[in-house]
Amino acid sequence: MPLPKLSVILPTFNRADSLKRALASLMRHSAAAGTYEVIVVDNNSTDGTAGVAALFDDRRVQLVREPRQGLSFARNTGLAAASAPIVAFTDDDVEVAPDWVETIVTTLGRHPHVDGIGGRVLPAWQSGRPRWITREHWAPLALQDHGDSRRVFDRMTPIGLIGANVAFRREVFDRIGTFSPAVQRVKDGIGSTEDHELLARLYDAGGRMLYQPKMLVMARVPGDRCDRRYHRRWHEGHGRFHALMRLPEMERARISPLGVPGHLLREAAGSIGAWMRSALTADWDRAFLAELRLRFVKGFVWTRLAR
Repeated sequence: MPLPKLSVILPTFNRADSLKRALASLMRHSAAAGTYEVIVVDNNSTDGTAGVAALFDDRRVQLVREPRQGLSFARNTGLAAASAPIVAFTDDDVEVAPDWVETIVTTLGRHPHVDGIGGRVLPAWQSGRPRWITREHWAPLALQDHGDSRRVFDRMTPIGLIGANVAFRREVFDRIGTFSPAVQRVKDGIGSTEDHELLARLYDAGGRMLYQPKMLVMARVPGDRCDRRYHRRWHEGHGRFHALMRLPEMERARISPLGVPGHLLREAAGSIGAWMRSALTADWDRAFLAELRLRFVKGFVWTRLAR
């Protein structure tokens, strides 16, 4: 039997219901059955995840287990099980478009100069969208849309692509290594930077990624992620993970009091000013954006002071 052209890695933790929908979308594809395989990585689920995978009596679906808790551990276990020259990642709360597999394989075949591709992650609101949630609030919701045109991202344009909708040539991981457990999401943790850290290494090594708007997935956005408390927690967590990554562009500063780059402290001062101006005009949506920037700095500073 010939090897598939694409391995889809789908990590999951205690989301049996949404996993069923995610797998169903992967089985409804325009690509021929032998084109791809789906590797479901059960990361210590206790909610019947294995039973959901068993419902799909399809030789394309393979269930593997990763007992070490964490998204990077799960993705790396999926990589070890993958047999195709192209490896794609998606999430257990995401439904891919019917031409998703075909788009990945065809696009990478036509663009041999790039190391991988990513696409749109658009929202499927489960409880409606609150008025205050604009695209400025998409990062905590793991949503992404870089426009209608294909674009190449690299060291000069180091724009991120997110793991809900991204694919790489398998050789990329031989070159730069796999996902880092040091910045991974564990269980229901939020704000992690596995994707950012991996792409930073790829761009630093001269790698290039293609943004393909036709590569589409829909992400289910539950009501609890549309709560301001969730966004506050996410930005603080994101600050903590950025402090752990120590990326050169973040660390570059003439002064770094107590290990905190000076530009970050200046940004905090600017955000305080922005919050005060917004409060004076009762523009609470802008004030909330300024608060979120401050919470990022708070997470960063606390992490540096604790080390």
